Amino acid sequence: MPAFLVEYNRRSREVRVQEFDGPSGHRDALLRRIEIENEREDGDWEIASLNADSLETIRRTHSRYFDGSTTALLAT
Repeated sequence: MPAFLVEYNRRSREVRVQEFDGPSGHRDALLRRIEIENEREDGDWEIASLNADSLETIRRTHSRYFDGSTTALLAT
């Protein structure tokens, strides 16, 4: 099952999503999340690593991140 790293800016409502495939996808997404949290100084960003069968599922289960804001899909 793929994992997704979602970065959400509370102020601008900007969303960035990275998909992590493969058997270690969930681990890779979590490690990337920790890395970003340690680097980022802007407190307006939420960072979540989520496991789901598709980005559409994430959009449904975590809809507040996708409430009409701009979404950038980032390559991993």
